[in-house]
Amino acid sequence: MRISILLISALALIPSLPVQAAEWSTYANSRYGYVVGVPPGFTGQGESDSGDGQVFRSGKGTETLRVWGGFLTEKDFSAEIAWRQKQDASDGLKITYQASTPKWASYSGTKGGLIHYSRAIARCGDQYAMFELDYSKAEAARLDPVVGKLVGSLQAGRC
Repeated sequence: MRISILLISALALIPSLPVQAAEWSTYANSRYGYVVGVPPGFTGQGESDSGDGQVFRSGKGTETLRVWGGFLTEKDFSAEIAWRQKQDASDGLKITYQASTPKWASYSGTKGGLIHYSRAIARCGDQYAMFELDYSKAEAARLDPVVGKLVGSLQAGRC
C-alpha cells in the first residue's frame, strides 16, 4: 500500500502529455467562398482590407502562410499560374518543382534560406484561390507533411 501511494505521488509530479496532437483550424473566406486548413500554432493576422484573404504566422514567427482568392487577370487559370511563376522567379525564387492541371497548380522552390510552396485552385470560372507557405530549409522535415495537408485542405467552396 505504501509503495502504491509513493508511486501515485511520483506520477503526479510528471507533467501531463497531450492526449492528441493539436488540431487544425479552418479559414473560410466569405468573399470568394474558398476554405483552407490552418496548421496548429499559426495565428491569423486579420483579414485583408479587401476581404480576399489573410496572413497566418507561426508562433515561432519563422513560417508564414498567406491565403487569398481573386479574379483571374490573365486569359485563363493556366496563364495566371504561368504569370505568377514568372513573377516569383523574377523576385529570386529558384523553382525546383511544378505540376498543374486545368483545375489546380502547385510549384515550389527556394530563395535564400527559405522554401516557398504555392498551391492554387480554379474556382467559379474566372476566379481562383491560392496559398503560399514560406519556411526555413532547417524546418523542412517538420513542415513538408504540413504542406501535404494544406494542399488537401484548399477547397473551392460553392460557386
